[in-house]
Amino acid sequence: MEELRTVIQGTAGTFSYAEGVFRRPLNLFRTLAVAEAITWTLLISALIARALGAAPLLVSIAGLIHGFVFLSYGATAILVAMNNRWGVWPTVVAVASAIIPYATIPTEIWLHRSGRLVGEWRLEATDDPRDAVWIDRLMRWFLARPWVLGGLILAAVIVLFVVLLIIGPPGGRH
Repeated sequence: MEELRTVIQGTAGTFSYAEGVFRRPLNLFRTLAVAEAITWTLLISALIARALGAAPLLVSIAGLIHGFVFLSYGATAILVAMNNRWGVWPTVVAVASAIIPYATIPTEIWLHRSGRLVGEWRLEATDDPRDAVWIDRLMRWFLARPWVLGGLILAAVIVLFVVLLIIGPPGGRH
């Protein structure tokens, strides 16, 4: 099991990718793809419950949870696409799959079977000339500081979430 441990040491402290959802891009992407599908179930169930007479508050709560996971999935899809160097088409399909209920699951299966979710986090530069591009250097810097990266992604999702709340729900307010 020791060979699975990747420990990063530096000014940001020590972090081990050996445990949990952050271990590999596959783990993180799969977790968010499944969570996104689960929150679709929650939202659809709340809509059905409201139609059967339950409190409309259920839809608001389910919508908030789903919206947050939806945005988190989108951010994760972009991060994994950058790390694994997907082309435009797989990236668009991955992000857009969150719009269709349960589509993140077959998308994850397709990406996995096509080898797009294979590999580790790219923490160090290689001989690949793309590693010298500023966006790749920035991504490696953040990946070496996962708490900073997670905080930044969380902050971005929260800001976007609040903006969308201010704009209002899809279809307007009733």
